[in-house]
Amino acid sequence: MTDFDTGPRCPSCGSPRLVQHPELFSLSIAHMDCDAFYASVEKRDNPELADKPVIIGGGRRGVVSTACYVARIRGVHSAMPMFQALKLCPDAVVIQPRMQVYAEVSRDIRQMMQDLTPDVQPLSLDEAFMDLSGTSRLHHAPPAVMLAQLVKRMKDELGVTGSIGLSHNKFLAKVASDLQKPRGFSVIGKAETADFLRDKPVRMIWGVGQATQTALDKAGIRTFTDLLRWDRDDLNMRFGSMGDRLWHLARGQDRRRVTAHEPMKSISNETTFFEDTSAPDILDGHLWRMAEKVADRAKAKGLAGRVVTLKLKRSDFKSLTRRHKLYDATQLADTIYRNARSLFDQIPGTGPYRLIGVGLSELCPEDQAGLAGDLLDPEAGKRSKAERATDAIRERFGKDMIKKGRSLR
Repeated sequence: MTDFDTGPRCPSCGSPRLVQHPELFSLSIAHMDCDAFYASVEKRDNPELADKPVIIGGGRRGVVSTACYVARIRGVHSAMPMFQALKLCPDAVVIQPRMQVYAEVSRDIRQMMQDLTPDVQPLSLDEAFMDLSGTSRLHHAPPAVMLAQLVKRMKDELGVTGSIGLSHNKFLAKVASDLQKPRGFSVIGKAETADFLRDKPVRMIWGVGQATQTALDKAGIRTFTDLLRWDRDDLNMRFGSMGDRLWHLARGQDRRRVTAHEPMKSISNETTFFEDTSAPDILDGHLWRMAEKVADRAKAKGLAGRVVTLKLKRSDFKSLTRRHKLYDATQLADTIYRNARSLFDQIPGTGPYRLIGVGLSELCPEDQAGLAGDLLDPEAGKRSKAERATDAIRERFGKDMIKKGRSLR
């Protein structure tokens, strides 16, 4: 793993932080993760916030989107309920997200990364993988040097900082980027991979959520050493396709390439209520509005989906997720809404609910979508034509020109 030397300063930038590693100049797979991105942008735009705890998120009923490092020291973290965050950090400055501003900064960062390599795979607004293989001849410097220049350029030109993870595959690069945050530059080489992973918890594997972690705990798998004891076939039998991935990652193996144009996997929209509600009209109105937003995004991107998902969170924070696979792919708000509403009607009990969400997955090009919505519904074709006509009017005169009555509830 990376060693930091705080002795002589770098002759190029004057920094006292010098990275030393025997494989530093031979590795080319990197992960860049901005440091508390949304909060950093807000502090950049308002210097009075520099030393204050800042939380980006909704009202007391919402959740934390991002917390600056001052707030994180108090125990605040992303996805924490806002009321809990404010108990831990009552003097925090809470700011509503400005997604358009964050997206603009993200585009600038993306361009800086693409100046280094065309192989940039964004994961979100504030993080991305990069493959800098073969770029040394172009830039007359190894990838490690170019990555150091990247984060310096981000700070100088955009006022935000980022942490770099450099390794020989995507899995380890992402692990490395989280080791020294904020403003970290961590390296995991090939020779040290097995020793580095040996006693680390398996929860550091990207994509291992609470459900998978619970299943691993039941199997007695808490560290990579535990994972190495398992036979590959046994892991496959116990965990399905995830088992094979676990077997490879336990050995630090990850053959996934950095893909610049990875297809979108799902489209979703959700909302957290200011107060828990069981009111049927309110819930139905939100279902329609979210179905409409999901459909608008699908149409804008030329996509359709074969699976409709409903997400609910009750007042006790228990989450419920239900999915329905369609006979034909769709991008119609009417079809998404009707299937989400059907899933909602099948859930026992009446709430109250604090969150509701609608999603569309198993995406495909829009030309693979069914034309009539549902062949078993004789009115589906009429509603489809009406929605297309509505779309044309909204595109010409504005989205608020036509609204369904249920969306006003």
